[in-house]
Amino acid sequence: MTQPDTTASPTDPPSADSLAQNSARPGAPAADTRASETSAIDSTRPHPARRYNYWLGGKDNFAADRDSGDEVTKVFPHVAVAARENRAFLQRVVTHLVRDLGITQFLDIGTGLPTADNTHEIAQRIHPAARIVYVDNDPLVLVHARALLTGHPDGQTVYVDADLRNAAALLQDSQLRATVRWDEPVGLLLIAVLHFLTDADEPRRQIRALIEAMPAGSYVALSHATSDFFDPDTTAMLAAMAASGAHGPYRARTREEVEALVAGLELVEPGIVPVSQWRPDGPDDQVIPPEQTGCYGLLARIR
Repeated sequence: MTQPDTTASPTDPPSADSLAQNSARPGAPAADTRASETSAIDSTRPHPARRYNYWLGGKDNFAADRDSGDEVTKVFPHVAVAARENRAFLQRVVTHLVRDLGITQFLDIGTGLPTADNTHEIAQRIHPAARIVYVDNDPLVLVHARALLTGHPDGQTVYVDADLRNAAALLQDSQLRATVRWDEPVGLLLIAVLHFLTDADEPRRQIRALIEAMPAGSYVALSHATSDFFDPDTTAMLAAMAASGAHGPYRARTREEVEALVAGLELVEPGIVPVSQWRPDGPDDQVIPPEQTGCYGLLARIR
């Protein structure tokens, strides 16, 4: 997968560090929309979207995100490979949904910071009138999404500031309801986000609320971190990092637990497999091994 271009241009949004400095600037005008949006950013604690951006080689992250990312890399040296494989899975599954299954509208939850080949770019390249709703709860993502996530004029691309941990409230958002046509199938994307929901967040209940809102013939694509492919020492160290709370919430799940999240849905071939093995583009001998991805991927149909 091509790495995102991290070189700033005159039209790029400012970097994460400069946004944080500006939002804290004494005497900043109250009418400054960007300052008001970034005032909620906590640059002292790592955030999954910004840490993921760091692993992908991006510039939209803070020192806390980079420090956390480096700590995780010490335990799981292939984490940057895993991040790239997740992006590649997103690209393949969206392409399959649009080109082969006729899905033309998407709800992408936990979208993260914009990078190369975002959902709307993939979908609208095939079907220019595709409609995409992005959902995230990081204020920095909001700033960049509004600046960069502009799609084909025949389609629609909107951003919703909401939290997967309250799916019922998310579904009531006015922008979402105005964009999604509920009498047509929807592609629900939950890419590398569910492992940030602990058991107390009731991920199965949140997914069920989303699924029940979707018409028959819709699809759910998800990827989820797992320790199934790791040795006991790596598994124990990652669990200890999660328990410390210093790196934010994290809950790896087994294959059986991932399957339970989509219970009742019809799995699309090849089923639940490591993300690198889900309909790979290249030859089998070039597929990244599962111990380097640490992540399952799947596509399931809502009946």
